[in-house]
Amino acid sequence: MLKGLAITPPVIGRISIGRVVERNGKRLPEKDDQFTLTSQVQNRDGWVLHPMDEALRKEAGGKLRSIPVRLVFNDPALNLRADYSLFDRTTGRPVCVGNGETSRRVGNEGVTQQPCPGPEVCPFASGDCKAYARFNVIVGDGEEDALGSFVLRTTSFNTIRTLAARLQYFSAVSGGRLACMPLELKLRGKSTAMSFRTAIYYVDLVVRTGLTLEHAISQAREVDADRKTSGFDQEALDDAARRGFSNGAFEDLIEDVPAVVEEFYSYAVDAGGGEPTTAEAGLCSRLEQKVADLPPLSRTSRS
Repeated sequence: MLKGLAITPPVIGRISIGRVVERNGKRLPEKDDQFTLTSQVQNRDGWVLHPMDEALRKEAGGKLRSIPVRLVFNDPALNLRADYSLFDRTTGRPVCVGNGETSRRVGNEGVTQQPCPGPEVCPFASGDCKAYARFNVIVGDGEEDALGSFVLRTTSFNTIRTLAARLQYFSAVSGGRLACMPLELKLRGKSTAMSFRTAIYYVDLVVRTGLTLEHAISQAREVDADRKTSGFDQEALDDAARRGFSNGAFEDLIEDVPAVVEEFYSYAVDAGGGEPTTAEAGLCSRLEQKVADLPPLSRTSRS
């Protein structure tokens, strides 16, 4: 195995709740209120839709807001990998990746381990570090490719926190049979003061429509028994994944990172109230910090 190259789950497509559009000669991120399944191929108009997108959309009768899935691994941390990531905006290369305690940072001496205080107080990141997660799922029941996954990449704290909790809970109640559970990705909306009362969307993980949690656990036990009878070794699969992830300093390939930076780390203003420009982002950050530093009574009076 090539050292320094992370061996990640085979990906046959992407799941997104937004897209990158061209406006006034610039490529800008645009949020959406539904899922989109794409292939890994881009053309002039953006990512090419995966054939499963049309099939699932027909079943949904329009907007795709839920996707039946199964997980690849029993270990929650293998299905969802989240960290704090800082990318070089000019080259698209990862510069520093941490977990809030330690980080791997690229410097003149190569990759070194450094303390990671988190993005809010890190002097090295200067506010450009974000939580970034990758979530691999098998769409459907893996009829065509039992190990081929779709990847959902996200910088949403709501999505990361919700998925992390669901994975831990489903693993606990199923007796560690996470990869056998019949699950469903579900798009949910919420409004907050920070979103100026407009809806923001995040991804949740639930049992499939029509099933209770007890029925889903019962199905998971049956699937687990059938797999063991056939010789399917889930524990060995999880171990192989752990070795693969640990083989490289960074998970994302250099050729994939520019698309990540473009989709999640671009600053732009659009008519729909998108992200601020770089200058405005710095101003917003300073204003938010000033508000956070106000005494509680002062914050209340300005609401």
